[in-house]
Amino acid sequence: MWLTEGVAAGVIAGVFMAIISVIGYLLGLLKSNLIIIDGSFVASQLKREANRTITYALGIFIHLCTSAIFGLVYSIFPRFLDFDTRLIYALAPYVFFLWLAMLFTALPVAGQGILGRKLGKLVWAEQFVLHMVFGISFWWSLGLV
Repeated sequence: MWLTEGVAAGVIAGVFMAIISVIGYLLGLLKSNLIIIDGSFVASQLKREANRTITYALGIFIHLCTSAIFGLVYSIFPRFLDFDTRLIYALAPYVFFLWLAMLFTALPVAGQGILGRKLGKLVWAEQFVLHMVFGISFWWSLGLV
């Protein structure tokens, strides 16, 4: 049951993060759209033409899968280290690590450069806000499931 709760909370947090990312991008407030980044990367790896429909379908799928995995991974730690999953002192460093991983691993692998510099100079800050949304949503949803 505890793994299912972590996965569900991860997916819920991923939905909130994606919504903020897409709306911010469409309004011109953000330079990065997580769904487009994920979808474009997967389409290129599959050697598929990346039209808007395929990009969004793949992007949503990959984004929610990675969010579920992040929720699953987080839910393992409290089980073995004996602390409450909603403990902010445990969750905050985990989400901070996810943010750093996005900046120094995921964005460069997706072709956006370190810190997402190809998208814009302040993408690192956008990603910080989006990861705060993920962390707060994850913390909140852990209390629901």
